[in-house]
Amino acid sequence: MAMSDFGERRAGGRSRLLAMNEMSTPIIAAAPLDPDQCYRAIEAKDARFDGRFFVCVSTTGIYCRPVCPARVPKRQHCSFVPSAAAAEAAGFRSCLRCRPETAPGTPAWAGTAATVSRALRLIEEGALDEGRLEDLAARLGLGERQLRRLFLAHVGAGPQAVAANRRLLTAKQLISDTRMPLADVAFAAGYQSLRRFNDAIRTAYGVAPTEIRRASETQAGSSIRIRLGYRPPFDFDSVLSYLSSRALPGVESIGAARYARSFNLGGAKGFLTVQPAASGHALEARVTMLDASATALPIRAIAARLRRLFDLDAEPGAIAAAFARDPLIGPRLKRAPGLRVPGAFDGFELAVRAVLGQQISVKGATTIAGRIVAKFGEAIAGDDGGVTHVFPSPARLARADLSGLGLTGGRIATLKSLAGAVSSGALDFTPRESLEAKIAELTALPGIGAWTAHYICLRALGEPDAFPSSDLGLRKAAGKGEPVPAAALEALSERWRPWRGYAALALWTT
Repeated sequence: MAMSDFGERRAGGRSRLLAMNEMSTPIIAAAPLDPDQCYRAIEAKDARFDGRFFVCVSTTGIYCRPVCPARVPKRQHCSFVPSAAAAEAAGFRSCLRCRPETAPGTPAWAGTAATVSRALRLIEEGALDEGRLEDLAARLGLGERQLRRLFLAHVGAGPQAVAANRRLLTAKQLISDTRMPLADVAFAAGYQSLRRFNDAIRTAYGVAPTEIRRASETQAGSSIRIRLGYRPPFDFDSVLSYLSSRALPGVESIGAARYARSFNLGGAKGFLTVQPAASGHALEARVTMLDASATALPIRAIAARLRRLFDLDAEPGAIAAAFARDPLIGPRLKRAPGLRVPGAFDGFELAVRAVLGQQISVKGATTIAGRIVAKFGEAIAGDDGGVTHVFPSPARLARADLSGLGLTGGRIATLKSLAGAVSSGALDFTPRESLEAKIAELTALPGIGAWTAHYICLRALGEPDAFPSSDLGLRKAAGKGEPVPAAALEALSERWRPWRGYAALALWTT
């Protein structure tokens, strides 16, 4: 694949490249890459493989996505790695034509260990920007050495190399696609100093950040644009339909092929909208700050939350293949190609919504949620789509008088307990070492049972194997109108692991 101008300038001074094209097997252990299949994918520029692997070209020192528009290199010059971080660690630099920073992320369950998948989500949200590796390992119930070993086996690079690669690619996207001051870009991408940011860009691309910006053809105006790639097929309308009936009044607004909402992340408040991108397999988010002087925009956190909200890192081919022969789920997925599990932008919002939905209708829960937002949310200058408030903080809900809103005493106690736990830091909405550990953490709160905990894990945490087997809708769908016992559905769901969440969505929505 042809090298960009920046890549050519750097290639001349390159003195050390690994001869990866001579490797007989790729670095990945759990799901080995087939070099011949990978090469066929790049010949076809097959978007279904975008983000699943990257091609490293020994003659240029560049690594590309399978969908790179440049000429396909000769087979003997190509090697294949499972992640952009692995390519960077091997001495290759990213292509400025296909832009690896816009590729879909690594699928959470495409053969990699569940622990690694959870660690990747935490790294994407900035766990290693300021935190230590030992703290990340402790959150996952592992030692540092074991975590490094798992990353090398499944991702092809260590956790810190992955974090550095994500900072670099985020910075590259912000340089190219926004007019943010470069100092703001540095800190939004996770760099702790402007010097480190400049050094990283020069090392990776051979030029200063200002030169990359001057060469960029697109600008985002006053808003910040984030391009979010996915693997087709992707049924965006189906996701919007699911979210529409559950949208938080005043906080979220959903229209034709458009999702809008407010946010408050670390004091950075604003609006965002998400629509299909004009070209390619991607969504485009536009973020507008309410305070133009804010410099602590958590852009990586916003991108990670949107990816989880729309389940953009799913691997639809692997999911469909897993259910192809299942008599209950297989036909449903054939009728709904591109099915995704709608997630959540904010875990606390989703948890509150899940508690409100216990034993009442979706419409009823939405009505009560609107009352909570109107009474305790922060009013903001509305946009043209009905977004008027920011959802109340956990601290405010923990202190709030929730009487008179249509809630039972038990439900009020559960909401205040939930808000208090989140406000104090005793509960957060990040992954733990296993799904079971997170379920146990949630069900320790009064009023939160297995159904609510699984629902929160499925949507707020993106756990693809979460499965609320006691749900009446699932039991009816599994019994074709007559509810099957929850224990029987739980036993039946064992054959759907590790994709039980997708089975649940297929039963709920098709």
